[in-house]
Amino acid sequence: MKKTYLQAVTDALDCAMGSDPNVVVMGEDVGVYGGGMGATRGLVEKYSSSRVIDTPISETAFTGAAVGCALMGMRPVVEIIFSDFTSLTADPVINHAAKYHFMSAGTLSVPMVIRTPMGAGTGAAAQHSQSVENMYLNVPGLVVLAPSDAYDAKGLLISAIELDDPVMFFEHKKCYPMSSDVPEGSYRIPIGKADIKKQGSDISIISYSYMSCAALEAAALLEEDGISAEVVDLRSLRPLDTQTIAESVGRTRRALIVTEAPVFGGFSGELESVVYETAGSSLLCPVRRLGGEEMPVAYSESIEAQQIPDAQRIRKTVKEMLS
Repeated sequence: MKKTYLQAVTDALDCAMGSDPNVVVMGEDVGVYGGGMGATRGLVEKYSSSRVIDTPISETAFTGAAVGCALMGMRPVVEIIFSDFTSLTADPVINHAAKYHFMSAGTLSVPMVIRTPMGAGTGAAAQHSQSVENMYLNVPGLVVLAPSDAYDAKGLLISAIELDDPVMFFEHKKCYPMSSDVPEGSYRIPIGKADIKKQGSDISIISYSYMSCAALEAAALLEEDGISAEVVDLRSLRPLDTQTIAESVGRTRRALIVTEAPVFGGFSGELESVVYETAGSSLLCPVRRLGGEEMPVAYSESIEAQQIPDAQRIRKTVKEMLS
C-alpha cells in the first residue's frame, strides 16, 4: 500500500514498540503533540506516556538519559527535532554511546537510535536546515543511516532499533510527504547495503537521502538526452557498501557523487576515494563531486533553491562529463 515517508517512520516505531516492550520513544513533544514533524502521532495513546516520553528542552540531558537506558537493557528511540540540534548531543553520543562497547571489551552495548530530520528546502533557515551527517561519519562505533524513500525508511528503522549499536538515523524533511509502496507489518532492510534505484550504462550517480530523489529525477531527464544514468542510493553511510559502488562504477566507467552538504571536508571526498580505490582503473573521466554551496542555508526561498543541487544541476554536470 502507498504510504508517505512520515507514515512509514510511524509504522516502524509502532511495529518495534508492539513487538518489544523495551522500546521507548523519547524527545521534545513526542507525546500528545505527536512529534515535531508528526512522526509519533498516536503512539502515546497506544503505548502510554511511560513509553512515549515527553522530555524537557535539553537535548544533552535526555540523550544522556537514553544512553543510560540503553546500557540497562532498554532500546530507546530519541527524536531530535532538527538534526542541527544533534550538536548538543555530541558528548553523550560521541564520547559515550559510541565507545562503551569497545571500552568494556564487548561486555556492554548501547542499543539506541537517534532519529532526526535533516536538510534544506523548507525555508527553515540557517540553524534548522543543515546536513550534519559528516559530523558523525568519523566516529567509530556509530552507525549512520539516511534512507531516501518510505519503503527504506520503515525497513531500515526497524533494523536500526533491533541493532545492538547506537544509530544516527537521518530523515530528510523534503522526503516526508513522498509516497511509495510500503508493506504492512514488520520487515527489515539490511544495514550496510546500498540499493540501485535505477540501472544505467553511461554513468553512476552516487547519493543518499533526498539527493537520491533528485538524482532519479535527473536520470529521467538525461534519458531525453540519450544518456543512461545509474542511480546508486547508499542508504547506509556507515557501514558503507563499497562493493555496490565498485560494481556500479565498474559497469558505467563514470561517477558523479551528489551530496546536499558542502563538498569541502565532506563525505563526498570519502566516496570519491572509494571509487578511485575500487574502480579507478576502469574510469573514462575523472570523478566529479556536486554539493551544496559553501555558506549557511539562506531563509530566502530563491537563494536557498540556488544553494542545493537539484535535478537540472545534476543533469548539466553529467552532460559536461560525457561531452
